[in-house]
Amino acid sequence: MPDISLNRKISVAPMLDWTDRHCRYFLRLISRHTLLYTEMVTTGAIIFGKGDYLGYNAEEHPVAVQLGGSDPEHMTQCAVKSQEYGYDEVNINVGCPSDRVKNGSFGACLMAQPEMVADCVKAMQAEVDIPVTVKCRIGIDDMDEYEDFSRFIDVVAGAGCDTFIVHARKAWLQGLSPKENRDIPPLNYERVYQLKSQHPELNISINGGITSLDQAEAHLKQVDGVMMGREVYSNPYVLAEVDKRFYGNSAQPLDRAEIVRLMQAYIERQDAPYFKPWHAARHMLGLFQGQPGGRVWRRYLSQKGTGKNPDPNLLMNGLAAMQETASRAIEYQTKEVG
Repeated sequence: MPDISLNRKISVAPMLDWTDRHCRYFLRLISRHTLLYTEMVTTGAIIFGKGDYLGYNAEEHPVAVQLGGSDPEHMTQCAVKSQEYGYDEVNINVGCPSDRVKNGSFGACLMAQPEMVADCVKAMQAEVDIPVTVKCRIGIDDMDEYEDFSRFIDVVAGAGCDTFIVHARKAWLQGLSPKENRDIPPLNYERVYQLKSQHPELNISINGGITSLDQAEAHLKQVDGVMMGREVYSNPYVLAEVDKRFYGNSAQPLDRAEIVRLMQAYIERQDAPYFKPWHAARHMLGLFQGQPGGRVWRRYLSQKGTGKNPDPNLLMNGLAAMQETASRAIEYQTKEVG
């Protein structure tokens, strides 16, 4: 049976250079239940790097770490360390199409080597208690028939993996950039639905091109979970309805202004010598998307949060500038109506 200790109904995709610990803390203020993923971190960085690549805020739970690698011994070593850190899940990246991933023999190219992924799963599960999951594509290059996809799933599931997050696009490893691979190959949701239909015993989440909670709800009639990516990053407050709509939590979500205040306090608590307010603020540019003054908010953060002398009270001053603009706009509209 699928692991049910984590509710994967709604999750936020691992996005390189985006879903860092500051972003995840921010998103957790909006939704208490959405499953969050780290950026992909390579086994080489964890084992041989000098930084703390697994650090996170305790408030981020439930949070999963995504690993990039293909050596069973190294993957197991990193899975054990991830469990020691307290992560709720460890996920294997079998979907990223970038050249540096391909050259490192991990990411989407591993879809052509399901036995290697299976070896990693088996080795990792032997040493950790937290779930070991796989995020993959529906195919790569000329290996893009359902039979190819199904064989990959069968082999990896046979090794003990019962949870797959599927980006419903194939990846072209030859000829397309990583950015192009996010848009050009057509989405094929039906293939993911077919996988779930043929494997009801597996926990299947769908990813790719999902831009609203209405779309998520429609997908959940066919699969177990929905993973959203770029829409959440550009419009993070879309998560504000998730807890009530999908998890039955009737608590009122924090409003945007309260989130700004809590993030300002978060920024002020940071004591790492390399930290700058922009490291957190950059993830918040879309918080007021579609709201009066939202453009002023984005402009203030971008102009005052970067450079040699960033505003130490960046978020609160940005909020004040936005609210002043919104207030003037309402006053103007009232006069026009009058």
